[in-house]
Amino acid sequence: MITGLDHVQLAAPPGSETILRAFYGGVLGLREIPKPPPLATRGGLWYEAGPATQLHLGIDPDFHPSPKPHPAFRVTGIHTYAARLTDHGIPVTWDDNLPGHHRFYAHDPVGNRLEFLELQEPLKPLE
Repeated sequence: MITGLDHVQLAAPPGSETILRAFYGGVLGLREIPKPPPLATRGGLWYEAGPATQLHLGIDPDFHPSPKPHPAFRVTGIHTYAARLTDHGIPVTWDDNLPGHHRFYAHDPVGNRLEFLELQEPLKPLE
């Protein structure tokens, strides 16, 4: 039985840790967590993305950005959060196709797609 989601991993090119740290830790405000020593030698970064989920950025020598697959981050104050990204020069694209949510998409500095969403109204249970 699946009991939860532990982490999501995105790929990143070699040597991109500095720009990714500035984006994920600085712009997005995620808290970086240490990688276990045996995994730290591989490069990359790990972040807390909520109380029980992590975001891992793994180094891939054959990196290609993910144009469609993406993590979706739940946020509060989504319009303020979108302004935070645009203030850092990061374009956001709003999408109103998910009922009951405000959401937008953006890309990290290496081109990976990211979704940000905030619940607009309580969802009704399926009948």
